Amino acid sequence: MNNVSSAEDKAKTKVVEVKNIALAVPISWKEEKPSSRLRLTQFSIPATDGDEEGAELTVFSFGRSSVDDNLKRWIGQFGSEDRQSKVTSGTAKLGKYVLVEVSGTYNKPIGPPIAGKTQPTKNSRMLALILDVPDKGTYYLKMTGSDKTVASQAQAFRNSFGAEADKEKEYKLAD
Repeated sequence: MNNVSSAEDKAKTKVVEVKNIALAVPISWKEEKPSSRLRLTQFSIPATDGDEEGAELTVFSFGRSSVDDNLKRWIGQFGSEDRQSKVTSGTAKLGKYVLVEVSGTYNKPIGPPIAGKTQPTKNSRMLALILDVPDKGTYYLKMTGSDKTVASQAQAFRNSFGAEADKEKEYKLAD
């Protein structure tokens, strides 16, 4: 992870309005036309040095749904044989959130979601977030890609909605 100072980091970001919220994202994240009508926006994130593929960040907002069900679904998108996951919660500038970080073999969706087809992709990582923004709704942010690239973007991901990793607490999923 790079050690860029806060002032330098802010100089390298842009504010993107997404529905009722503003995200501060690195200028290297390229906003793209959403590939699905369910997505509010999506970003292409360049690969970290040594990686062949970059990552993707998608943003959704479709009302409040079960936090634990979403977290379990996201964790379940990774094969159980090499999966590692960590779930935390916190309060950011935009609101309260729950964040899951999962690594291992990602069953990457291919084709239309209704087809349910996936391709096992080793050495992958996901950062997925449920963010409750007072008076503005619930937002779901999901970054997926190679383990190294997503891990290198974890701080920028948190910065985008005003979170601080050192203030997060462990979140226990219900059985």
